Amino acid sequence: MSTRSESTSLLSLLGISKPIIQAPMAGVSTPALAAAVSNAGGLGSLGVGAMNAEAARKTIRDTRALTSAPFNINVFCHEPATANAQVEKEWLSWLAPQFAQYGASAPEKLSEIYTSFVEDKAMLDVFLEEKPAVVSFHFGLPPQPVIDTLQKAGIRLLASATSLDEARRLVDAGVDALVAQGVEAGGHRGVFDPQAFDENIGTFALTRLFVEKFDLPVIAAGGIMDGAGIAAALALGAQAAQLGTAFVPCPETSIDDGYRRAILGDAALHTTMTSAISGREARAMVNRFTELGRAGDRPATPDYPIAYDAGKALHAAAKAKGEFGFGAQWAGQAAALARALPAAELVARLDAELAETVKRLQRFAS
Repeated sequence: MSTRSESTSLLSLLGISKPIIQAPMAGVSTPALAAAVSNAGGLGSLGVGAMNAEAARKTIRDTRALTSAPFNINVFCHEPATANAQVEKEWLSWLAPQFAQYGASAPEKLSEIYTSFVEDKAMLDVFLEEKPAVVSFHFGLPPQPVIDTLQKAGIRLLASATSLDEARRLVDAGVDALVAQGVEAGGHRGVFDPQAFDENIGTFALTRLFVEKFDLPVIAAGGIMDGAGIAAALALGAQAAQLGTAFVPCPETSIDDGYRRAILGDAALHTTMTSAISGREARAMVNRFTELGRAGDRPATPDYPIAYDAGKALHAAAKAKGEFGFGAQWAGQAAALARALPAAELVARLDAELAETVKRLQRFAS
């Protein structure tokens, strides 16, 4: 692949005025959050990968009621789960003592709690009918005919990649921009094949590689929390930065009190990768569930998102007794920089910090 030529302007492509993209954050983002970010000049996002098609339709319409600006709808394109009754039985037996601490019983069986977009025709139909301005993919790509159909409908397509090989596949598929997801990012690691070797490339290295190797706009994602981080990403050639953890404490999100206390407290100083919560590697603040996942007697984990069925049930049982430490408290490596600001105010703050950082760098260079 040849080195990068002048890329299409991403901001013009997406119809936004600020190089700030709010990460989709399934289960955390809300129509109010996405609309506030988009109204402030960034690109608000909504994760609908854990929803069915009609719930996604309602989410899109609820967001449209709050903004006329473009926003992004994100879906999961993971390989559908393979059930294994023996693995799932052993997993539930291992978790049973944790449930018992809170006066609950582990579920008798587990299920694949949501459908991958690679086989969700109903979700595709919703997108073609509702036509969100932007659709983004995580964990891989849907079949090529689906990509072609969405683009013919006038929908811009973004997709995350964690390596050069994944990025090449996105380029060959014809997406409009690449999201360079570094290992610092909070939440689920976007690798296409969770069984393959992961180089764990950081955001800045990955961003620079994508910018130099591909003729598509690049969005830097992972560990970026303030305007200085955005400036650094832009200096490396990215045309925008995607921030997730920075928006988690916004009052417009749907997080519970335990998650909010954790990300605004000392817990934010420590993050780790774990597959125990959902069945797939994700970065979270260290809590009781992540520590449990480090146990030496841990059995094989059921496929994602089957394992998430158990994880959500354990969190609900513990939370009912006032214990929030089994929640999916996803957070990036710089989570301790999070600020509890309304989303529009945070976008304005980020933009001002970006401008101030650029001015400071210009002074240094003069």
